Amino acid sequence: MGFVVKTEIPEKMYEGLMIEYTVKPLLNIPMRWVTEIKTVRDHAFFVDEQRVGPYKIWHHEHHFKDLGGSVEMTDIVSYELPLGFLGRLMHGLVVRKKLDSIFAFRFEAVEKLFNQ
Repeated sequence: MGFVVKTEIPEKMYEGLMIEYTVKPLLNIPMRWVTEIKTVRDHAFFVDEQRVGPYKIWHHEHHFKDLGGSVEMTDIVSYELPLGFLGRLMHGLVVRKKLDSIFAFRFEAVEKLFNQ
């Protein structure tokens, strides 16, 4: 998706943090995407919501569960595309596959980073 983080991410995340990205969700056309960290509970979860970007609604929960020696990560994403019927059509044709691919890539990157 041509996902590039433009904001320097602080060592400790905080509520109200705005993060800017460049994404290329369709036809390799760059688009600005800004998310706000809405809620942070250390070692438990954080929530980001889109403020500017390709979605009509984007709400992403990142949950962490201590399993004693390892951590289980779970994502819950609620979103809606713009453009009504056309957005729903694009969801089935393109968007769902792209999101699945993004989260599969992230899963592999986290596994590689933490389970060496």
